[in-house]
Amino acid sequence: MYNILICDDQPDIVNALKIYLSMGDYRLFEAYTGRQAVELVQKEEIHLILMDIMMPEMDGIAATQRIREFSNAPIILLTAKSENEDKVLGLNVGADDYITKPFVPMEVLARVRSQLRRYTLLGGQAPEKPSVLTIGGICLDDEAKTVTVDGEPANLTPMEFSILRLLMSNPGKVYSSRSLYEAVWNEAPLGSEGAVAVHIRHLREKIEINPSEPRYLKVVWGQGYKMEGGKP
Repeated sequence: MYNILICDDQPDIVNALKIYLSMGDYRLFEAYTGRQAVELVQKEEIHLILMDIMMPEMDGIAATQRIREFSNAPIILLTAKSENEDKVLGLNVGADDYITKPFVPMEVLARVRSQLRRYTLLGGQAPEKPSVLTIGGICLDDEAKTVTVDGEPANLTPMEFSILRLLMSNPGKVYSSRSLYEAVWNEAPLGSEGAVAVHIRHLREKIEINPSEPRYLKVVWGQGYKMEGGKP
């Protein structure tokens, strides 16, 4: 059974999400401030977090940043349509996805299940693929769910791990933002390709010595992204 934390300062939204998620086999936790969410994730084994952005004491962005210091559990931001800048900021500090209010119950369930599936399988590549992938100084161990760069550990979120694994499994292959989104998110982007660019930028910051001049994760202008062998 997965443990899911719902964090929103509006009790009616928390209750609505609890009703939606009651259709799945989940144990649900509640928090009404970012600070409460951080404390719960520290105390309990939380597998996924639904996090509102605008909250008292500590907002969802600050809470996400704090949680990422000790947990890689998927975080889905709960946002209003007018919070576009906050969506990007949230993805930059470690959130994995977002849902725009008002919620559609089946979308909530689909995104939760998708994130939990990635959290458990981290990409779910076919079993015949090698469990350890190496390109230059980057080593990805799929069984241990770890990544090292020049021998130093890189702390990736589940979404970043999934993207890196896909690219490292197919070195030199160019993936458009749309194809990356479809492969990693397992759904049509519906205008969400911008989330890919945010995760790519965040991933570069963790695996590249100089993210502005990447050796590994390179852009092919007008086409997409690919992994190369580490040459400048």
